[in-house]
Amino acid sequence: MKTTMKSRITILCALLLPISANALEVFACEPEWGSLIEELAGNIAATTVATTAFQDPHRLQAKPSLIAAIRDADLVVCTGADLEIGWLPLLLRRAGNANIQVGKPGHFLAANYVRKLEIPQVVDRSQGDIHPQGNPHVHLDPRNIRRIATALAERLAEIDAENAALYEARHADFQIRWNEAMSAWEERKPPIAGLQLASHHRSFSYLSRWLGLDIVATLESKPGIPPSGAQLAATLKTLSTMPPVGVIRTPYENEKPSAWLSERLNIPGLMLPYTIGGTAAVADLFALFDETIRILEEQLE
Repeated sequence: MKTTMKSRITILCALLLPISANALEVFACEPEWGSLIEELAGNIAATTVATTAFQDPHRLQAKPSLIAAIRDADLVVCTGADLEIGWLPLLLRRAGNANIQVGKPGHFLAANYVRKLEIPQVVDRSQGDIHPQGNPHVHLDPRNIRRIATALAERLAEIDAENAALYEARHADFQIRWNEAMSAWEERKPPIAGLQLASHHRSFSYLSRWLGLDIVATLESKPGIPPSGAQLAATLKTLSTMPPVGVIRTPYENEKPSAWLSERLNIPGLMLPYTIGGTAAVADLFALFDETIRILEEQLE
């Protein structure tokens, strides 16, 4: 999306408006939403991020420090789609904060604003960590980030009307930069499309759909349940005739199953950053996609 010099000047002027002295307290469940808040709110927001790239967002201990942070929050920003079902409800109950409960303006779930993949026809917990609302790893499609940013900017303006003009301006600036980055990423997609990969978990379904990757096997036969030796052996047998170019996993997943398979197939085990901080190079959302594509491009050499 091209923008005129006049529109950029308008955004710059809005960004220079005076801001409220009271910082907005934000509790972000995952690093990607902490990064998006930084883009949209800047120094208006004081953000606590509950997890890191090396922690499984499905599972988190409700530590006193997190309870204290969420108790004071004006806004809670999480993925939703039951990604945090094992710990967020407990934090909300212990917070004693009416403004951030489900259904309140201070409760924002990113997955509510995008089309979700892999919605199960039947919900059966014996099949593993099934998400009834669909695959929750929505942030790995940059088109979803664009939609979520719009909804989040509107929510920020709703709960902090005094700074609404600044949120609007920062959102407009973010969308300009994001669309420019997306144009560059789209140009890098064609060689990657069709790249065959095995994956530890269904963490990369949205990335795969966007880039056109071919995930030929998932090591976990049941989501969230570590693959057994027999399952790995069966996967090895299936893939031996036509091995994929690599086995991908997140920073928080156990590397042993991926390493076992990659060694026997003589293919690389690839840790994709997954979120902010997943590798040293990934300091923000822009770097997340830059680095992910770079790692995949290396497999073409």
